[in-house]
Amino acid sequence: MTDPRIDPPAAGDERELLTAFLDWHRETLAVKCAALTDEQLRERAVPPSAMSLLGLVRHLTDVERYWFRRVLEGADLPALYWSDVDDVEFDVADVPADEALSVWRAEVDECRKVSANTPIDALAKVDRRGAHYSHRYILIHMIEEYARHNGHADLMRERIDGVTGE
Repeated sequence: MTDPRIDPPAAGDERELLTAFLDWHRETLAVKCAALTDEQLRERAVPPSAMSLLGLVRHLTDVERYWFRRVLEGADLPALYWSDVDDVEFDVADVPADEALSVWRAEVDECRKVSANTPIDALAKVDRRGAHYSHRYILIHMIEEYARHNGHADLMRERIDGVTGE
């Protein structure tokens, strides 16, 4: 399996480092999903949990959309998969993997644009839980979100076909 990730630089300004680490983690998710069949991407981690690699892709699609476009930018956009009723983003029984990955990539591209056009000290346009989070906070939170879920993805990938790596 090829690894297209670019290591974050050893030094740089705050925005450059945060963005590079977030992009590295985004690509880590793609690496964990690479060269697997739709069925393998749908395999549940540990039944009865509904978590799967494809479910993580859909979950992180909505997390990106939520934090960058809805909260930071203030766009009036619905969630694509998330529901407050249950974990529908993890219900992937009939979801084509290429479609989910394509939607995730497109959302990441849109979120990169929002981030690139927003000062790092800017406060979010949407109040969330009584606070207008800074762009800096959102970048750090997204790194944490991907890092946590990439740990899940690493274990799922190893279980599916034995492939390991960071």
